[in-house]
Amino acid sequence: MGVNLSDIVSGKPLEISDLKGRTIAIDAYNSLYQFLSIIRDRFTGEPLKDSKGRTTSHLSGLFYRTTKLLENGMNLVYVFDGEPPKFKRKTVESRQAIRKEAREKLELARKEGDVEGIRRYAQATSKLTDEMVRESKDLLLSMGIPVVQAPSEGEAQSAWLVNSGKVWASGSQDWDSLLFGASRMVKNLTITGRRKVPRKEDYVEIRPEMIELDRVLSQLGVDRERLIMIGILIGTDYNPKGVKGIGPKSALKLVREGRSLERVFSKVEWDFETPPGEIFEFFKNPPVEECEIGSVQADFGKLKEIMLDHDFSGERVDKTIERLRKTGRGKQGSLQAWFK
Repeated sequence: MGVNLSDIVSGKPLEISDLKGRTIAIDAYNSLYQFLSIIRDRFTGEPLKDSKGRTTSHLSGLFYRTTKLLENGMNLVYVFDGEPPKFKRKTVESRQAIRKEAREKLELARKEGDVEGIRRYAQATSKLTDEMVRESKDLLLSMGIPVVQAPSEGEAQSAWLVNSGKVWASGSQDWDSLLFGASRMVKNLTITGRRKVPRKEDYVEIRPEMIELDRVLSQLGVDRERLIMIGILIGTDYNPKGVKGIGPKSALKLVREGRSLERVFSKVEWDFETPPGEIFEFFKNPPVEECEIGSVQADFGKLKEIMLDHDFSGERVDKTIERLRKTGRGKQGSLQAWFK
């Protein structure tokens, strides 16, 4: 979920070709949840599964869509979440409750033959397991794509990679990258293309967007500290839905007038267990790990073995691997480490 700044922040539309030669740090969990949500049976709402009943939607998305991005000349690094801060516990519990309610509504939609309801509620039941994460890392490394295991939030680690000059931008759907200080982020990267409009029969073309932190701060007339305050007022993963009655525009007005954290939050009713100052400090100085550029050698034999073990079409896998070979996987410099 994360913070939603879309009402006051806009991105610059990009063509995929604009990203040729750029290295992007992809928010792995964000992308995997997208794949689990989108790649499903239209009529049952079930994710793709193999003959052993194992979910494969995440592998399908990573393998085929990542290959397409690589064919467009991008270099990718997938950054995985680590241990979340303790004050994120209630958010996790809330998401579990939402999934439980969605599963109940999904069963009802199936009984009623409500195709749109099936699609909508099935997406809300998505759950990423430890096994899926392990499979995803194995698949990416076999493709010659580096993975980084963040000590805490993946977006914080991605922001460090951007600001250290290791990558060009952070790739995520969440605005949290900006609050963590990423100087540049790209949205819509792994879902670019035609997508169905929720609850309608229309389709919309989704394109990548670039958001630069300096430009955002200049447009809003704030510094990064006050941008973090805006995010907390609106609502983050650590205080879901934010302060009651405060939207993006009123939050912007508050921080412009209040300036300091104490003055801003003295004017609102704070109903959360975690003090705003603790959330503020986490965004400003999150746990990250330093890393260097190494190299990852693709293992196409292992890659094919992973895909065939999950019942993917051998012919299509072979064709995709051939496309991967043409991108020069395993020959370029890339991030090597899995941080523990």
